[in-house]
Amino acid sequence: MLSPLARWLFSIAGWRLAGPVPTVPKSIWVVAPHTTNWDFLVGVGARAATRVWIQYLAKSSLFTWYAGWLFRALGGKPVYRDKSNNLVDAIVNVLNENERLHVCIAPEGTRSDVGKLKTGFYYIALKASVPLVLTGFDWPRKLVILSEPIYMTGNYEQDMLPVYQFFSQVHGKKKQWLTDWEKTGIIPVPTTSRSQSV
Repeated sequence: MLSPLARWLFSIAGWRLAGPVPTVPKSIWVVAPHTTNWDFLVGVGARAATRVWIQYLAKSSLFTWYAGWLFRALGGKPVYRDKSNNLVDAIVNVLNENERLHVCIAPEGTRSDVGKLKTGFYYIALKASVPLVLTGFDWPRKLVILSEPIYMTGNYEQDMLPVYQFFSQVHGKKKQWLTDWEKTGIIPVPTTSRSQSV
């Protein structure tokens, strides 16, 4: 019911989609740069424009009897963790249990400047064998830019190169993780499992 309104508001505000809308049944939508609270509303409009139901994952404790309906209505999906698995593995389990599921992740993790990306999205895609759909919020041109689906191979530097190249072409504010790569060409490689944060 809200999708037609969201599509109309997205369009009337001057925003457009650029790039192919994926047809794969499951994927991780990697969104950057995240610089303002308005990103959420642009994302809701872009989701409506793609006509793909893209969800976000949150810990199950947030889905209480009084607030769970709101989280679900906005695209939230609960993730159930136990002591034997971390958040990455819990999300992989959710993906494996669903025939169709598109999940949005903002790997910068904050609106503030960051020197490196969180890498959970990479390991989720790798372990669940689902592609990444890179999603750039280009504020100067009011474009939400989409990439072709990209599958991970396990070679981190090789797999991440098109991620850096893609976001380097998005106009607007660039955070340190991207400007460092543009200067040096070096992609930081995770060294421990603790770096697999979402």
